Amino acid sequence: MIAVNVRMDGITIDGHAGYAEAGKDIVCAGVTALTENLIDSIESLTKDTIQYEISPGRVDIYYMNLSEYAKLLVDSFFLGISGIAQDFPEYVKII
Repeated sequence: MIAVNVRMDGITIDGHAGYAEAGKDIVCAGVTALTENLIDSIESLTKDTIQYEISPGRVDIYYMNLSEYAKLLVDSFFLGISGIAQDFPEYVKII
């Protein structure tokens, strides 16, 4: 199961979906794509500074005092993750 924790100061994504074998897991691929897109978008489209650590099965994103543009990107990420969690509740949990 993938656990997603969206906080005021950051986001943590932890775990593996286990929906399918590695390389064919569409749930993991969707969460990964949204997460990588969020990091790239904040870094490329805003002047905000974030820190992040990526390791197998875990991503920690840290931020402070986000601009309205970056907050909108985080909100968009949350909508995407919520959609995946709604469609695959046994594989993605928002905490």
